[in-house]
Amino acid sequence: MKFVDEFRNEAYAKKLIRDLQNITKEEISIMEVCGTHTMSIFKYGIRHVLPSNIKLISGPGCPVCVTPQSYIDTALQLSLKEDVIIATFGDMMRVPGKNTSLLKRKAEGDDIRVVYSPMDAMFLAKENPDKKVVFLSVGFETTTPMTAVTAVEAKKLGINNLLFLTSHKVVPPAIRALVVDDELEISGFLLPGHVSAIIGEKPYEFLSKEYKIPGVIAGFEPIDILKALVTLVTMIAENKPRIVNEYKRIVRPDGNPNATKYLEKAFKKIESRWRGIGIIADSGYALNGEYESFDALKHFKVEMKEYDGSPGCRCGEILKGKITPKECPLFGKVCTPENPIGSCMVSSEGSCAAYYRYGGL
Repeated sequence: MKFVDEFRNEAYAKKLIRDLQNITKEEISIMEVCGTHTMSIFKYGIRHVLPSNIKLISGPGCPVCVTPQSYIDTALQLSLKEDVIIATFGDMMRVPGKNTSLLKRKAEGDDIRVVYSPMDAMFLAKENPDKKVVFLSVGFETTTPMTAVTAVEAKKLGINNLLFLTSHKVVPPAIRALVVDDELEISGFLLPGHVSAIIGEKPYEFLSKEYKIPGVIAGFEPIDILKALVTLVTMIAENKPRIVNEYKRIVRPDGNPNATKYLEKAFKKIESRWRGIGIIADSGYALNGEYESFDALKHFKVEMKEYDGSPGCRCGEILKGKITPKECPLFGKVCTPENPIGSCMVSSEGSCAAYYRYGGL
């Protein structure tokens, strides 16, 4: 299959592994920011073939994982209203709030429905004009444009009973927050392919220019990741930090101008809380003036008191790469995919879910 088979070539993979073993003996820590990279690295056994001096750290690359617990509790609060239908992606259903989850609340009779896109939520609102449809709008720059397109289309069609409870995140400011954390020592970043397809290369340039840390944008096949690691380790060894795009078949230098046009039309950047990291300036999106009427918080006059975390759960430290899931006392015991305590175990892109499914070093 074109664009897949050639990126799973065994002979070339072995060559790249040999290259990695011969570049440097320096101790190197590389953070993969994207949860899809985390899953791919486990799926293809990449950690097991790396030389012992190269350590991979899983970062906050899962939108569901970094969504504060207070967001879930606000959604649960809205689900109690008689005239409200909650529309959500499936992976949000099992994320625990303080006392319950959307899945349990649905079983108790609340009108909570799984959809596959914001547009599905818009059609749901059109079919139920006597209800308020609240779409739980969560995600990085990858999915935010679809929310923007939906808001623009709903306004054009006069669909006024569609609302968005937004928790969209902007990735580069979170990376900056990790870089300036004195407790973390990161030699380089494996940068997210999906996000970069929207925003391009330039938003990461602060890494090499301000902090002398290299970054490589990578795809998700084994050759993609191994080639990116060779490029990244070489830059670290030669002390020549740059931002390199190794995913050129998808990512353009300036990203996707059509997507960013819709982002700028419907959203503005705001400070936002990331689970485990805290409040980061300019790291979230909120509907702007023209589209504020779609904001669920403003419509219902609800204040979201931001907090996150569950007792005993060390999801925050895991998201920052300070510990591995296996170092959390709840992992695999109290906290499992069937009974998740923290969001990192819920999402298919979560670090805890990856460790549980594939095991970890």
